[in-house]
Amino acid sequence: MDHALPDTLPVRWPAGAAAPPAETDAALDRAVTVLRAGGLVAIPTETVYGLAGLALSESSVERIFIAKGRSSTNPLIVHVDGVEMARALASEWPVAAERIARACWPGPVTVVVPKAPHVPDIVTAGGPTVAIRCPDQPVARELIARLGEPLAAPSANRSLRLSPTTAAHVLESLGAKVDLILDAGSCGCGIESTVVDCTVSPPAILRPGPLSATALAAALGETLAAPATGPSGPARSPGQAARHYAPRTPLEISPCAAERVSALLRAGKRVGWLTTQTADALTRRIATSAEVVVVPMPDDPVTHAAMLYAVLHAIDKRSLDWIIVDEPPAGDDWQAIHDRLTRAASPDEAPADDDASPSSSD
Repeated sequence: MDHALPDTLPVRWPAGAAAPPAETDAALDRAVTVLRAGGLVAIPTETVYGLAGLALSESSVERIFIAKGRSSTNPLIVHVDGVEMARALASEWPVAAERIARACWPGPVTVVVPKAPHVPDIVTAGGPTVAIRCPDQPVARELIARLGEPLAAPSANRSLRLSPTTAAHVLESLGAKVDLILDAGSCGCGIESTVVDCTVSPPAILRPGPLSATALAAALGETLAAPATGPSGPARSPGQAARHYAPRTPLEISPCAAERVSALLRAGKRVGWLTTQTADALTRRIATSAEVVVVPMPDDPVTHAAMLYAVLHAIDKRSLDWIIVDEPPAGDDWQAIHDRLTRAASPDEAPADDDASPSSSD
């Protein structure tokens, strides 16, 4: 593969259509060719865009780690077109994985299961388990089906940084490090999948995501363990590092955001503020300042999550001193948003240059 900027090919699949339009069909064929040659393709999913390579090819997976600047201790999620392909990647298929897959796939939930011997260790960070999901995106599933093999596909961005929810985000972050981009528009969920460890009992949520603990409990018929209570040892899921999903601009979560923004403005700082309190009189008064960018955010968690990364990408380009975010409400439905914002707000201990040392990402 050369180092020119990648082509971005539009892909659409109208709801209810049995087959994709001719333009999408041709784009899929080209993506298959690139992947079989060992290249990397940015693919749309319902969560975020993924940087896809052949999951069973060590050389392809190694290219993913290099392109992202990703730590080898951070495992990848393997994407499949259905339960049969998923089972082939597992040495054992737990009952919990079967129930989740049958009830929630295709969808934004990843199951962690014991890995089969032929799954490369580089995919699983040397651990004994593999993370698998079936995306709820027809173009992505059709691509996997045409290949006849699974794809490793972490978020298509440099490590530590904001995940991409549009093809433009991918191009801005990776540039020539990716060989082809399939553009299906904005991702519907807007944040990464829920990850469930199905090797323990009860199953444990390793990373909260669009599918809540309540919804998963209904599918499983049992209550899940709390997040991040899986066994020690090699990481079983991405999304475990203290800091990632982060904009370049320092981000702070505030329970008293209006007061915090006011204090920063008095100190001569330029501020971006993501808030649900747009009807508040103090918020409206602050918004009149030329030194603040106030972004109204939805007060329901689903729409809030769908917008979050796109808003942070946009506001991160404004050369501001701070991004202040209203502390989200408590509760199961907001857990994934809490998780992403908390990690984004963690101190940045990485080098300023993204191309320096590898670090953890999604």
